[in-house]
Formats: sequence, structure tokens, C-alpha cells
Amino acid sequence: MPSTPAAERIATYADMFSAMGTEARLRIMRLLLSAHPEGLVVSEIQEELEIPNSTLSHHLEKLKTEGLVKVQRESTFLRYTANTEALQELLQFLYAECCTRNKAVKPQDIVQICK
Repeated sequence: MPSTPAAERIATYADMFSAMGTEARLRIMRLLLSAHPEGLVVSEIQEELEIPNSTLSHHLEKLKTEGLVKVQRESTFLRYTANTEALQELLQFLYAECCTRNKAVKPQDIVQICK
């Protein structure tokens, strides 16, 4: 079956959701979003979430590979930030189906949940 741009986007979004599909990675994403736009260095993430360093590195690498976080070297430290553009795209993808086409979810209900 030939790949289409829509199918490729869905596969990308599925990979992004999969990357956030563990408790630890979801906690990392929430923490990085709370620290946006400055982000956090690895030691700050580790201290806050109490995830062992080797495990944390694995989780951060998976999130980076799927484009959910950005990393920047600062001297000997790595600073991670949430890739809000990628998250916005992911949420827009869901929103387009559930809240506009068939109105399965009312947009104002989503906004209320977020408050």
C-alpha cells in the first residue's frame, strides 16, 4: 500500500503518542511544560522526578527522537525544553477530528479541563 502524506502524519503522531506512553515520560513532559520556555537541565529533571540517571537519559532520548523535546548543550550540561510546536500540532490533529468535524467533544469542555 503506497504511503500518503496523511498516512505518514498519522504514523508520526502515533510515534509521538507512543513516546509519551509511559508514566515517566509523561511526567517529564509535564515538568518541561511547567518550566517552559527556559526548560531544565538533566540534573534538575532528575532531582524533581527522582528518576535514575541512566533511565532518565533513555526517556529523554526517546522524547527527543520523536521531536517532543529539544536539547541544547550549555557547557557540560544539557538543557531540555518541551517542543511546544510539535505538541500544538499533535493537539490540533486530535482537535480537528473530535471537536470540529463531528463535534464528539465540545471545544469549551477542553478549555475547561485545562483551567
